[in-house]
Amino acid sequence: MCANQLSPQLQDQINRLQQLRTQVQMISQQRQQIEMKLREIEEALSELDKIDASTPVYKSVGAILIKSKGKSSLQKELKQEKETLDIRKATLEKQESRSREKLSELQSKVQNALSLGSDQEESTDE
Repeated sequence: MCANQLSPQLQDQINRLQQLRTQVQMISQQRQQIEMKLREIEEALSELDKIDASTPVYKSVGAILIKSKGKSSLQKELKQEKETLDIRKATLEKQESRSREKLSELQSKVQNALSLGSDQEESTDE
């Protein structure tokens, strides 16, 4: 069955399938970026635990380093950012899971419709 023989409904489903695939990829990439930031924060917190409270600490702001108010201030800031990222990661995981389910369902529908269409085409050829 070639593309111009597909029903408008099936063509629409195929378009939605492609959009859903793209959406799942984007969500997955966002989740991976969040996970990377979380690992960086956890590593920074781990390093902060190793230093003395009187040791000067700096934080990166854009392309420059700025002296922080202190170890505890920076730890508090990092923990808040980690908490926010954990929430964002959980949200993205749920969104990714739901999108993958929808993708799977739509993929099955499209495959069934295509196989039914090719079966009908074979029976009309005989």
